[in-house]
Amino acid sequence: MIGGGVLLTLVGVVAASEGGGITATRAALPQRSVSQDSTYGCIVCHADKRRAFSQGVHAERGIRCEDCHGGDPSQYETPAAHRGRFVGSPTKRETVELCASCHSDPNQMRQYGLSVDQLAEFRTSRHGQLLMEQRNRDAPTCTDCHHAHLIRPASDARSEIYPSNIPGTCAVCHENASLMAKYGMPTDQLERFTVGAHGVAVFEKRNFAAPTCIGCHGSHAALPPAVAEITHVCGKCHVLLARAFYEGPHGEPAQAGGLSGCVGCHSNHGTERIPPEQIGELCTTCHDAESRMAAVGFEIEEQVGRAGEELAAAAVAIDEMAANGRETADDRFRYQAAFTAYQQLAKVQHSLDLEQLEELGREVRSNTGIIRATAEAYAEERWEHKLVLIPVWFLALSALVFAWFKLRELGR
Repeated sequence: MIGGGVLLTLVGVVAASEGGGITATRAALPQRSVSQDSTYGCIVCHADKRRAFSQGVHAERGIRCEDCHGGDPSQYETPAAHRGRFVGSPTKRETVELCASCHSDPNQMRQYGLSVDQLAEFRTSRHGQLLMEQRNRDAPTCTDCHHAHLIRPASDARSEIYPSNIPGTCAVCHENASLMAKYGMPTDQLERFTVGAHGVAVFEKRNFAAPTCIGCHGSHAALPPAVAEITHVCGKCHVLLARAFYEGPHGEPAQAGGLSGCVGCHSNHGTERIPPEQIGELCTTCHDAESRMAAVGFEIEEQVGRAGEELAAAAVAIDEMAANGRETADDRFRYQAAFTAYQQLAKVQHSLDLEQLEELGREVRSNTGIIRATAEAYAEERWEHKLVLIPVWFLALSALVFAWFKLRELGR
């Protein structure tokens, strides 16, 4: 699927098509009313399409049926309404050129802040190559991703290109087993994406800064990244991780296309985080278990795992102190410093720099060690206070017993 991005849809008046023979004038379109005009001839036969169109962004800009389809909307009889330049149902290739007649025009698009390179990008994509060059009708055209008449902006949660809807839009084709079988492609991308780190961020946390399909493949220029491009693609968001990766021993082979970069350890659509206790084992999938590089992997596993355990213990210590009434502002500040160092471990481990890892590990242990020592001292202090109270309670109990005996004696 093309995915999302800037709308490439039925907006304009067409110039000459490569193979379809559609022609029209390309004057800027005036702003006109969106109301359902009962004198508008198109609604006699196409009321449903007109109703859908009137709810979309193009109708808000004053665009009308004849701007894309031609004909004469003032007529109510089909022959008269369809006379002259009339485009009923354009082919997929004609649709691309029809949409591009406006969306490739800077004079029309600049007022909306929309880019005008969608057609050029589409021609470079796998979809565009299949459709425009090979005339393969399996390939999607603009209206397969954006709808033909009810075209909503990307900011509308009902739009096919709203961030959380993009994976489902792509899946319309990419989950079609019979269609994908022709091209030797899997159909489990959406399933894997949904449970991966990016999918959880988009669907569960509603974090639309996380990438969907178009974040890695592009929208109109949709292509899978080449092997040497993978880390560059991931590095658009994970800037520091990519930089650390290129500084390490894997960086040069990845740039040369000999290694698959990030997806060598993280799957492409699943994008799972590697648990610390599995880092060493993961390294052995490429390196011999007795090799030096495998040993580096197990050392990283130890450093990251130990730092994580120290953080967890410090968090428990802070919670216990807070529950017993102690002020923990300083301890929480130390914990944040330790947590920051722990997060930096994720960056440094991609460079395989053991010296930096050890330094960050010491910073984590230093701060968490002080927190735990403070908690132990406070616990000991509380226990001493309890010991001091034992004689007080003994004296109070003795006084009560003595008073009870006196009351019995007076009663007799």
